[in-house]
Amino acid sequence: MKNMKTLRVKMVGLLATALILFSAFRADKPVITIFMIGDSTMANKKIDGGNPERGWGMVLPGFFSEDIRIDNHAANGRSSKSFISEGRWEKVISKVKKGDYVFIQFGHNDEKADSTRHTDPGSTFDENLRRYVNETRAKGGIPVLFNSIVRRNFVQPKDDVIAKDVRRTPGEKEQPKEGTVLFDTHGAYLDAPRNVAKELGVTFIDMNKITHDLVQELGPVESKKLFMFVEPNQVPTFPKGREDNTHLNVYGARTIAGLAVDAIGKEIPELAKYIRQFDYVVAQDGSGDFFTVQEAINAVPDFRKDVRTTILIRKGTYKEKLIIPESKINISLIGEDGAILTYDGFANKKNVFGENMGTSGSSSCYIYAPDFYAENITFENSSGPVGQAVACFVSADRVYFKNCRFLGFQDTLYTYSKQSRQYYEDCYIEGTVDFIFGWSTAVFNRCYIHSKRDGYVTAPSTDKGKKYGYVFYDCKLTAEPEATKVYLSRPWRPYAQAVFIRCELGKHILPIGWNNWGKKENEKTVFYAEYESRGEGAHPKARAAFSQQLKNLKGYEINAVLAGEDGWNPIENGNKLITVKR
Repeated sequence: MKNMKTLRVKMVGLLATALILFSAFRADKPVITIFMIGDSTMANKKIDGGNPERGWGMVLPGFFSEDIRIDNHAANGRSSKSFISEGRWEKVISKVKKGDYVFIQFGHNDEKADSTRHTDPGSTFDENLRRYVNETRAKGGIPVLFNSIVRRNFVQPKDDVIAKDVRRTPGEKEQPKEGTVLFDTHGAYLDAPRNVAKELGVTFIDMNKITHDLVQELGPVESKKLFMFVEPNQVPTFPKGREDNTHLNVYGARTIAGLAVDAIGKEIPELAKYIRQFDYVVAQDGSGDFFTVQEAINAVPDFRKDVRTTILIRKGTYKEKLIIPESKINISLIGEDGAILTYDGFANKKNVFGENMGTSGSSSCYIYAPDFYAENITFENSSGPVGQAVACFVSADRVYFKNCRFLGFQDTLYTYSKQSRQYYEDCYIEGTVDFIFGWSTAVFNRCYIHSKRDGYVTAPSTDKGKKYGYVFYDCKLTAEPEATKVYLSRPWRPYAQAVFIRCELGKHILPIGWNNWGKKENEKTVFYAEYESRGEGAHPKARAAFSQQLKNLKGYEINAVLAGEDGWNPIENGNKLITVKR
C-alpha cells in the first residue's frame, strides 16, 4: 500500500508539472478572441436529453485553430435592443481587447412586436448596430456584421406562423401546402446590417444569401434536414416531436457554419489562415457532429477511396474502447491539445463471460484500417500497474502517428501485424516492461521513450526472414528516478530485431544494453544493433556480445525501412495517400 501511495503521489506531481509547462507554453502564444453576439440561430444550446438543436456559433470552434478562441454570447430570443438593455453587451465589450473580433448578427427578434425587443430597420435597428460597431472599434476590436439566416418558408403569401418562429408539434395542425420557391420573411431587416456596414466601412457577411441559396437548392423536402424537424419518440427532449423552420439541428449548424467560414475566409484574410475544415468533429460539449470518437468512425463510409476522411477530436478525455475496422480506410484523426482517448482494460480483467481479457483484449484502441493517420492525440490505458494493459493495438499497414502520446505501464504499444509498417514521429511513449512490442516493422523518429520502472523498453517478435523490425532514429530515452536497470530490448520471439540510431540514452540503460530473455539460443538469431549512441547510457564496449555496433547506415535509411513493395515514404510525402494496385 505504501508503494502504491508513493506512486500515486509521484504521478500526480508529474502531471502537475506537465500541466504547468503546458499552460506556460500556451500562455506565451497570442490568442485572438471572436466574440459572438446575436440570437438563437447563433447561440449555444443545452444538450440535455439529446437535444439536437444548435446555433451555428456553437459549432464554430471546430472550424478554427486553437489560436482562435470563440466566446459565444448569442442568446435565444434576444434582439439588438434587448441584448443591450439586459446588460449583455456591457459584459461583452468589457472583455474585448485590441485585435479581437466581434461577430454581430441580429434581426429575427428585432422583427417581434413587443416593445422590449422591437426595432425598426433604417432607424432604431441601425442605431443599435452602429453602437456595437463604434464601441468595438473604440476598444481596438474589429466588428463584423452579419444579417439573419433564412427561415425555411416555401409558402406564398408569407405564412404568418412561420414568420413568428413558431415551434410546432407534428400533426397538431394542418399546414399550408409548400411550393418549390423559397420566400423571404425578414424584409428590410436584412438590408440594415448591409447598409450600416457600407456606411461605417465594416466587413459584412451576407448570411441570408448564403443560407437562402443553400435551402433553395435543397428544396422543400431535403432542406428539412437542416432544421429542427424531429419525429415523435426519437429524442427524449421532444417526445411528441418538433417542426421548426427557423432553428438548426446539428447537421444544419455544421453545414451553415462551414459556409459562413468560407465567406469569412474570403472577406477577412487575417482570419483565413486560422481556418480549418474537417469532415467530422467530435466534441463532448455538443459543438461537433458527434459526442464519441467511435460514432465518428462508424459514420465514415466503408472503403472510401482516394481521399482522406478527416476527424477533429476536440479537447477532452474520451473513455471508450475504440475500434477502427479494416473497412474504414484513409482516416485522419487530429486532436486539439488535451484530446485523450482512454480505457482501463488489462489482461486479467474479466470480460462479460468471466474470462480474462488477455493482452490483446485489453487494448484501449484497435487500428485495423490501412493508411491511418493520427496527430496530437494521447492514447492511454488508465488501468495502472496491473500487468499487461495495452493502450494502442496497431494491426494496419501504412500507419503514421505524429506528435502523439502513448501512456501506460506494461505492454503500452502493441505493434501487432506481421505485415504492418508503422511510422512514429515526435511521439512520446512510456511504460515499464516490454512497452513497445510485437511483430510489425516500426520506425520511431525523434521520439521520447520513457521508462517508469526497471524493465525492458522493447520486446520485438520479428518473423524469421523479415528485413526490419524496430528502428529508432534520434530518439531520447529517459526514465523516472527509480528506474535504474533498463534494457533496450529482449526478444519475444527468436528473430527479434531492434536498432537504435543516434539515440540519446539516459543512465537508466544498463551497460550490457540487451537481454536474451533467459534463452541462450536467442543470441544466435536476434539482430540487436546501435549506431552512434550517446548519453550516460551509451556503453558500446560493454554491450552484450551478441549485439552489434553499426559502422554505417547503409540500408537503414528511413525510406528504405518503410518502403515495402509500394514505396511508402511518409518522410517525403507526409500522410499523402499512395496508389495501391492489387
